[in-house]
Amino acid sequence: MKGNIVVGQSGGPTAVINSSVAGVYVAAKKLGVNKVYGMIHGIEGFLEDKLCLLDDYLGSAADVELLKRTPSAFLGSCRYKLPKALGNEATYEKIFQIMEKHDIGGFFYCGGNDSMDTIKMLSDYAAANGKSQLFIGVPKTVDNDLPITDHCPGYGSAAKYIATSMKELIRDNESFGAKKPTVTIVEIMGRHAGWLTAAAALSKGEDCSGPDAIYLPEVTFDLDAFLDKVKNLAATKSSVVIAVSEGISLADGRFVCELGSASDYVDAFGHKQLSGCAVILAGKIAEATGLKTRAIEFSTLQRSATHIASLTDINEAFQVGHDAVVAANEGKTGMMITLDRNGDDPYQCGTSAYDIHAIANVERPLPKEWITEDGCGINDGYIRYARPLIMGELQPLFVNGVPCHLVR
Repeated sequence: MKGNIVVGQSGGPTAVINSSVAGVYVAAKKLGVNKVYGMIHGIEGFLEDKLCLLDDYLGSAADVELLKRTPSAFLGSCRYKLPKALGNEATYEKIFQIMEKHDIGGFFYCGGNDSMDTIKMLSDYAAANGKSQLFIGVPKTVDNDLPITDHCPGYGSAAKYIATSMKELIRDNESFGAKKPTVTIVEIMGRHAGWLTAAAALSKGEDCSGPDAIYLPEVTFDLDAFLDKVKNLAATKSSVVIAVSEGISLADGRFVCELGSASDYVDAFGHKQLSGCAVILAGKIAEATGLKTRAIEFSTLQRSATHIASLTDINEAFQVGHDAVVAANEGKTGMMITLDRNGDDPYQCGTSAYDIHAIANVERPLPKEWITEDGCGINDGYIRYARPLIMGELQPLFVNGVPCHLVR
């Protein structure tokens, strides 16, 4: 790999996406790279030549450690869909001109499905037009829906937050012991894949019964059956807590959130904004049963809670960033770094580089065999898979009673 490198962040941030930037930076400096640039707001900012030098912020090991404890996207993120090259050659030539201007030989992009598509299109254009620059994808997504890789950096920390918050909510909901229970509906992110909502099952243990039901996008949602389930639970329990994915949908294809006043907002990738599912279901329950209900939406809290991030997740996010630079230094391009599980007892995980064409624009759903036969629960297969990913903690650095973050 010749020249300098650039790293960017794209899509929804995670609690550990900055650890991947730290990994890229540390590996590059070990290999003697002169300048490590950061894209300000991903490829969208790069097209405007908006760059920063990471040396200005990561001058010491202490700065790197603080970056690993900082939530959100330190460099700034974007949701920008790169157009297809055919007919848009000027856009691609502009990207390569900017790379040449700054003597950038390696391009690293931290993101999920859509971000890996950016890596695919840029590496394909480079190959077709005799460009020498190298392009490597660094996986990131709380949705855990990238294929090939065993799991995605960002998921373990989001799962840890969900399991912890669910356990605390269950404890709170159980505190009154009323004859008529309060029914709490907890809405968790997940458009087409139920990985995040499944994490609610990790709250179950000797001191917690776990959620009473879990509804995932992989299973068609039946409103009548759902209401019957709630009535049966309410007849025998003094507390009912149910986890639902924001992306659960009816047999006719409509999202449950569309039963109310859903937003018409659509992002650059054609994704409809989903929210309000819990509020709608809480209203349906109150109307059908007269029970007291609560609707709780974790929303962006589940992806920004670095104060309770998984140490396993932090370390693996750092490792994929580090190994992306190593892969490029070996001349690899058009690839994404994957996490490869090598054992569960004890848990062991390595990395490898995999062809981006098998990854970009492919979503991996939660395996059906991990969903209970009644369609509203999670079995031990998922627990064995997910438990190692939430293990360990990294203590925040506190200033004036709150965690300290590294900012540009």
